[in-house]
Amino acid sequence: MLRTGQQYLDSIRDDRAVYVGDELIRDVTTHPAFRNAAHMYAAMFDLKADPKHRDALSYEEGGERYSLYTLMPRTRDDLLRRTRAHRLIAEFSHGLLGRSPDHVASSITGLAMRPEVFDEGGQGFGANVVNYYEKLRREDLYTCYAILPPQGARSPELYESQDRKPPTLRVTAEDDAGVTLNGMKMLATGAVFANEVMIGNILPLAPSQVKESITCVLPVATPGLSLWSRKPFEREAKNRFDSPLSWCFDETDSMVVFKDVKVPWERVFVHDNPDLSRNIYIRTPAHAMSNHQSNVRFWAKLRLLVGLAGRITQSNGARDIPAVRETLGRLAAMEATYAAMIAGQQQAHETLDNGYVQVNRRYVYAAVNYALETHPEICDQIRTLCGGGVFQMPASANVTRDPELKAVFEEYWSTLTQSATDRMKLFRVAWDLLGSEFAGRHQQYEKFYVGPAFVVRNYNYVTAPWDELHGIVDGLMAEYELPE
Repeated sequence: MLRTGQQYLDSIRDDRAVYVGDELIRDVTTHPAFRNAAHMYAAMFDLKADPKHRDALSYEEGGERYSLYTLMPRTRDDLLRRTRAHRLIAEFSHGLLGRSPDHVASSITGLAMRPEVFDEGGQGFGANVVNYYEKLRREDLYTCYAILPPQGARSPELYESQDRKPPTLRVTAEDDAGVTLNGMKMLATGAVFANEVMIGNILPLAPSQVKESITCVLPVATPGLSLWSRKPFEREAKNRFDSPLSWCFDETDSMVVFKDVKVPWERVFVHDNPDLSRNIYIRTPAHAMSNHQSNVRFWAKLRLLVGLAGRITQSNGARDIPAVRETLGRLAAMEATYAAMIAGQQQAHETLDNGYVQVNRRYVYAAVNYALETHPEICDQIRTLCGGGVFQMPASANVTRDPELKAVFEEYWSTLTQSATDRMKLFRVAWDLLGSEFAGRHQQYEKFYVGPAFVVRNYNYVTAPWDELHGIVDGLMAEYELPE
């Protein structure tokens, strides 16, 4: 069943524990640090429930309608439908939500496409994965995840040498009802707005890290679970005009702290299996599906950046300078290249042995690497195109409240083609996207979206057809011998 925005808001008024510094926040839908973003997510749910987008954002099965990002694809057309849904959602937020509701839902859908993987070792958790997938799509849940250990705990042997346990999340007790968790996980993007959080391990674990190998999912409002948010940028945004993006698109990031948190067995996917805890994402379509969503999301952001570059050069009168046109042409080519990479993921899709299909993993990881490498350069190019324009604007849109000041502002800041107010509005977007604290977070976030660069390139290394590539070289050398 598709939820409305109001139903979504009601679902996150659940006495969750969110800390901003020493302030404990229970209702993120009304607090000034989070309320605008909460209502933005609500509008996203309304978009999905709107009859106008019914076929683009949902599908029917068994007389019920479900979010399209929970569709298990069996054909190329299914993949295309999923991509179109991701694109609509990404365009709604201009690609600024790295973990919008369709991200983790895509990962869980991918996990449920190969439930037999979770039955290894006789634990029989495959049914739990399928049941949770059904719950997620039936209740239209927003699930986030935290699947990394805290940075200081990634070398467990150092803690063992000092007879200390690292702070990373672990199972500290278990009984017939389930497991008890203590410790910390990072980095739960969007968790303050989510219904549930999935806990897992995207990095390989050491064989000794048996109790850290837990993968499970639980409500954000579970007793003993708390979210320690980074600084929310929304709270410092005075109005939408001066902070057009941070005003409502700050998804936030949180550390997740567990103190004697009880998780029932039916919510557990992996337990006491370090190898499987990491490999579930690769041995199922989960990683490819969630990262395809991230590709589409970045594409929306890239389109915003390139469009902004064009508008900035129009505003400052530099668009027809040959060097500027060359820069704009290069940016346009980069956006088209990325669009083609996404199209290729569908065109060269992979068929699984159980009848499902998935996007081409190699092309997914290539697109991830492309985004990682080009995002800083693109942003720097647009900063160059902005010049000092972002600093020429008054400190606040409040200047327009005074008739005399407004008259001076319009006289001196306007151009022949654009009013002063419209120019200020444009450069406010540029600053919030390229220069503000909100922009700084996005620079860092895109840099580590799938992990450090060496992790991203390892995915590209692993999925490369080395035998085929080596065969080209070997075939060429086989065409000739030493001269007589």
